[in-house]
Amino acid sequence: MYLTKEVKAEIFKKHGGSESNTGSTEGQIALFTHRINHLTQHLRRNHKDFNTERSLVALVGKRRSLLDYLKKKDIEKYRSLIKELGIRK
Repeated sequence: MYLTKEVKAEIFKKHGGSESNTGSTEGQIALFTHRINHLTQHLRRNHKDFNTERSLVALVGKRRSLLDYLKKKDIEKYRSLIKELGIRK
């Protein structure tokens, strides 16, 4: 499995502040980005997997709404997170 406990804990430790802070906006955006990158690689190999494609589109929408929320709340955190994760916008 691509998303083990250790990988998830490391993502939240790096972006959320601590491993147990799984509700932070930055941590969730980082987790969504990790999942989006994985699904994108999967779809490059399996281009007819339409269920995964639909899941990917939904996940991108969720990340977009969290990014909009973060942009409204704290523009500096938003800019640093975008730069750190390599999300273009």
